[in-house]
Amino acid sequence: MTGVAPHITVHNLVTKLDAKLVKQKPRPMKPKVALMVKEEVMKLLQVGFIKPVDYSQWVSNIVPILKKNGKIHICIDFRDINKACPKDDFPLPSIDVIVDATARFEILSLMDGFSGYNQIRISKQDQAKTTFITPWGTYCYVVMPFGLKNAGATYQRAMKYIFHDLIHKIMESYVDDLLANARKH
Repeated sequence: MTGVAPHITVHNLVTKLDAKLVKQKPRPMKPKVALMVKEEVMKLLQVGFIKPVDYSQWVSNIVPILKKNGKIHICIDFRDINKACPKDDFPLPSIDVIVDATARFEILSLMDGFSGYNQIRISKQDQAKTTFITPWGTYCYVVMPFGLKNAGATYQRAMKYIFHDLIHKIMESYVDDLLANARKH
């Protein structure tokens, strides 16, 4: 699998020592929605973002979101695992600083790190903490999904590591958005 090299960063799900393990009960879903969920889960499995898992101590529910085009977007209810994780205090940049840093440039190019979170692996020992339940079994993430408490901090840390020589010179980074600057006024 390609993505951000593990020596740059992996996402760790550090849990508080007194955290209560939670296995959410499966939520019922209509058969049509269940088949759509199965299709999306199979896509995630095929690209290597998830893997089947047995006997996880943490289990979260799928929250299927129906889109206007009739398809679904799968979200995971990570509220319980998020409560069990202390906050990662890695700083996010100030929007005001980013705006001030880019004001002197004529040309700006904004880039969205599409599926950027999914380019960062979850540490092997923490993958099972991302387990989610479907009508066809339980799966866990191998890569960092949206919705985990400290995912933004992990992603920002990776961007700082990769682009540290360029930030505040010719580019800015705010989580999964990159702004390249060119030609000063």
